[in-house]
Amino acid sequence: MSPARAPRPAGWWRRAFGAPSLRSDNPEPIREELFGIERLEQHARSLAAAQAVATHLTAGHSLAPRLADNERELVEGYRATMRATRAGIAITPAAEWLIDNFHLVERQIREIRADLPPGYYRQLPKLASGPFEAYPRVFGVAWAYVAHTDSRFDLEILRRYVRAYQEVQPLTIGELWAVSITLRIVLIENLRRLAEKIARSQEARRQADHLADRLLGAAGQAAEPGAVLLAERDERPLAKAFVAQLAHRLRDQDFRTGPALTWLDEQLADQGTTADAVVREEQESQVSANVTMRNIITSLRLISEVDWLDLFESISLVSDMLSAGSGFQDMDVATRNHYRSAIEELARGSGRTEIDVTTRALQAAEHGRRLGGDPQDRQSDPGYSLLAPGRRVFEKSLGYRPPLEAWTERLGHALGIKGYGAVIVGVAAAFLAAPLLILSTLHVGATGLAALGLLGFVPALDAAVAMVNLVVTRVFRATFLPALALRGGVPARLRTLVAVPMLLSSQAVIAEQIEG
Repeated sequence: MSPARAPRPAGWWRRAFGAPSLRSDNPEPIREELFGIERLEQHARSLAAAQAVATHLTAGHSLAPRLADNERELVEGYRATMRATRAGIAITPAAEWLIDNFHLVERQIREIRADLPPGYYRQLPKLASGPFEAYPRVFGVAWAYVAHTDSRFDLEILRRYVRAYQEVQPLTIGELWAVSITLRIVLIENLRRLAEKIARSQEARRQADHLADRLLGAAGQAAEPGAVLLAERDERPLAKAFVAQLAHRLRDQDFRTGPALTWLDEQLADQGTTADAVVREEQESQVSANVTMRNIITSLRLISEVDWLDLFESISLVSDMLSAGSGFQDMDVATRNHYRSAIEELARGSGRTEIDVTTRALQAAEHGRRLGGDPQDRQSDPGYSLLAPGRRVFEKSLGYRPPLEAWTERLGHALGIKGYGAVIVGVAAAFLAAPLLILSTLHVGATGLAALGLLGFVPALDAAVAMVNLVVTRVFRATFLPALALRGGVPARLRTLVAVPMLLSSQAVIAEQIEG
């Protein structure tokens, strides 16, 4: 269960996230104070204590529209930068990172769209307050990580960050699996903001160059009066990129640029700054944008190469509990995932936390171990309560309510082979009933109807078997069989002898059997 939280002070989210917003008019990159690993762990604990989660499962706000909008803006920014490059206009190092790695960005967006189905998204716990209200909790967790690492992905830092968060507030299995895709969503969001900033700066420098050309009479044109040109510009405040580029063009020119520089200094004085300070800030902004852009591109590439199963199992509290209380780690990947899926399902249907369900499964296994006295007995494993015949008793102890779609499968398992045969016979009888009723209206005698019924029973039975099998294969899933990984080979306690009868009729037959 979640620990009791102290009342959250006003503006807690601003201290946790900075000033986040998903509004399309928010131009600021996702970048806050850079934290070291210990400070980041402390921040994760504070964030977990501050975030309030909605008590009921809700659909929440979808990230799909924002992702599509990000894609459109990034494509537009990429095309604008390519046009500037072809025109011989200088671009910033951050812009070069974008155009050189845009193929990677496009691939990541396609993968995000494919890996985030709406049904899975709806099952994630949503935040109840703050700037990300009604968004998944894991989205806020990923946003804070990106903001305080300057978009730098490091597997060990992320692992320690998520583990620190879960010291206060455990994340669900679904949220842990969503860490990868959510990180990519936030990185794409940050990339879009940087691309927009690059485009705005590029346009401001273009305007500054155009004004400088007119003032200086570039390209063989006559210089225009500065008073007239400067009077046309009434924007407030002046963009930093515009100021930096105009100052660069006008400095060390002849006396004609004096009025323009005086005008520029007056405008900046009204803004409480100077040209030198703005130039320095613009240079620092370009450097930080270049670093963040490089971090985003590198992180997207690294995220694609990470084995997320290993990371998931290193941050999953459920996996920790199962590994400590059973032979969970000896099982293969599919079996471990099946255990966790069963815990997820039972937690959703009972209103309990996954930690609570896992604890109770381990307690049931310990109880079975004490009753049987044999550690190898199947009842001494939590899987007996999660997947095997002990499941129904375990469901009752949890107050589990199966979803409606599960009742058909449960009814089929309850009826077993007898129910399967009865359904086939019933369907075959239905196939026969229609033609026999039609023949009875034609005054065919009882003997004739009986003979026709006997003749038609076999084809009707074949048709019924085919139809029932078709329905069964679509409605009922195959039973999953848990398996051991046996990474070090088959241990002595599990070895067995398999006897295969064969006729040793010739040397060739013997060789063939040995080969087989």
